[in-house]
Amino acid sequence: MKNLSKIIILILTVCSIQVSAQEKLIDRVVATVGSGVILQSEVEAQYAQYLLNRGEPAPDIKCRFLQQLIITKLLAQQAAIDSVEVTESEVDDDLNSRMRGMIAQGGGQERVEAFLKRSLLQYKEEMRPVVAEQLKAQKFQRSLIQKITITPLEVKKYFESLAENEVPNISTQVEIGEITIEPELTKDEKNVFKERAEKYRQQVLDGTDFGTVARFYSEDKESAKRGGELGFAPRTNYVKEFSAMAFKLKEGEISPVFETEYGFHFLQVLQRRGEDVNVRHVLILTQPTQASLDRAKTKLDSVLNLVKTGKMSFSAAASRYSDNKETKFTGGMVIDPRSENRSTIIAVENLEKEVFVAIDPIQPGEYTESYQYQDPRTGKIGYKFNYLKTRIPPHRASLEQDFATIQFYAQEDKTRRKMSEWFEKKTKTTFVQINEDFGSCDELKIFSKSNLEDVAVNRN
Repeated sequence: MKNLSKIIILILTVCSIQVSAQEKLIDRVVATVGSGVILQSEVEAQYAQYLLNRGEPAPDIKCRFLQQLIITKLLAQQAAIDSVEVTESEVDDDLNSRMRGMIAQGGGQERVEAFLKRSLLQYKEEMRPVVAEQLKAQKFQRSLIQKITITPLEVKKYFESLAENEVPNISTQVEIGEITIEPELTKDEKNVFKERAEKYRQQVLDGTDFGTVARFYSEDKESAKRGGELGFAPRTNYVKEFSAMAFKLKEGEISPVFETEYGFHFLQVLQRRGEDVNVRHVLILTQPTQASLDRAKTKLDSVLNLVKTGKMSFSAAASRYSDNKETKFTGGMVIDPRSENRSTIIAVENLEKEVFVAIDPIQPGEYTESYQYQDPRTGKIGYKFNYLKTRIPPHRASLEQDFATIQFYAQEDKTRRKMSEWFEKKTKTTFVQINEDFGSCDELKIFSKSNLEDVAVNRN
């Protein structure tokens, strides 16, 4: 069980490890797992990806790759028993993401294809069944983990079981609120961007290739590299205005220019597959003008004055005026994005730099001045001010003060143990045989003769 615990930590991340293809060999089976097999080429594919990511040549690492493949196979086989399915669009999205990552890491498409000795399109089709299996394993694993809950009594027992030197040290933590105002463009200000989109759409209608227009002019930089193509996705992947347009057009049709929260688009439907659609689009982002920024700051300063003078509570002001959809209905309080239990206690090292700089000089109960910010996810610019509710100095963890943090560690510990138990049970009821070439791998000792003997006992 001790050896199992060491390798089972890998289960929580194994399905996210990328694989790639290498020059084809005369293949051979290196492991049999239940009714399935793992080929030498699959191990070499993992190793090729490792080298492509500029890893140092290390043949011994293939032991770990085979271990990961066996774990994935075990999870995927149980997923099949439990009728866990993945859609074609999920496989396509994962493959497309891998393609983009490989191109970025490998220095461009031509270099990657030269390294793989095949086209990326050929690689993509070769990897489709492998990726589908990994996604099924991943989905099944998530279903197992989601069933693992922890009670307050278990959290207490976990904390009490820690040795003195295992009790975590907690850095400075804060509870903060924020109210944000985004700049709003007037109709005339918006028309500048809309007219640009209309001009590019007209070029397409006049015969210019859609993909060429997207590559040169679309401000969705990622899809622009692919001629504006987004790949197959369900309507829930898009904002409502975009999905409404994408799902009402026929294949080949080009939409009129329309607006979303991101800017002005026009799109073309390439193909529909059931409830999924593949479109390409051109996006012209709406950028705030200086006048719109000035209006936003003036509005936010007036809200800040209401709060500071006590004419309105901070929570009421957040609910009424803030443009931050995530905090608007939490009384303006920021939820730690790393917390699974929606805690408002945030370690200062996890704050965005501009927020830390703003709150550092103030005391609990005080407000910062308004300042300009840029959302790291969307790139949108606006103004905000922060409220510092609480500042907790560095300390050793205690149940009274740090229950949410200890609960997180306890949940992780229980998840590892439960997955270890599941894996131990699975290996005792599944035939696993490994090629003798990998017989010296410490990582694979768990799949030893004794394991096979256990399988025989269980089958009899």
